[in-house]
Amino acid sequence: MSLGFGVLDLVAVLFFIAAWYAYHHFVERSRHGQRSLNTIMNDYRHQWMLQMLDRENRILDGNIMSSLQNGTAFFATSTLFALGATLAMLRSSNEVLLVFADLPFADQPTRAVWDVKVIGLACILVYAFFKFSWAYRLFNYSAILIGAAPDLKTATREEMVAAAKRAAGMNIVAGRHFNRGQRAFFFALAYLGWFISPWFFMATTGAALYAMWRRQFVSDALQAVYNKPVEE
Repeated sequence: MSLGFGVLDLVAVLFFIAAWYAYHHFVERSRHGQRSLNTIMNDYRHQWMLQMLDRENRILDGNIMSSLQNGTAFFATSTLFALGATLAMLRSSNEVLLVFADLPFADQPTRAVWDVKVIGLACILVYAFFKFSWAYRLFNYSAILIGAAPDLKTATREEMVAAAKRAAGMNIVAGRHFNRGQRAFFFALAYLGWFISPWFFMATTGAALYAMWRRQFVSDALQAVYNKPVEE
């Protein structure tokens, strides 16, 4: 291959892309994803909005929304810092290549190979930032829909339930984009393995895939939602 990449690099990149797509499809598109922690929490988002209708004072709901927005803003800001650090790596390529020359298990990349790898990492972080920033905006919309939800003094029960469904739907979409941004964060960490070697890249991709799968389908958090005993 050109630019100093080998066939094993191509295999590792294809494995990385396939793992990302397969996990996305498994969690969000397949019937098995209906048992994931994210999907179960979406049901609780619906319950939350229905409970919200019966509260005259909705300060609690506003506080919960502020917590969701603050968490999303934290990840968006962290992504910007990580992106800035990644772009700074392009300016110090020569110094970094000298460091890699002393590492016993790392491949010695050329300047072109290093730059391509760094740009790839930057693209993942840009994607994550857009997901987090859009999720933050959608949480804002969800807060507006909560504020616009009527009460029994001004609307029928059917109108109130319809308003709750709109707010829950917006909240679920916001959570979905937040989850995709966080997923990109995990895969960005796996991507760092490529800077060591293609074999290590595939290993870190597999490790990230397993960690995310475990959290969604067999974690103690999932047990807590099902009201099962959580092991210490």
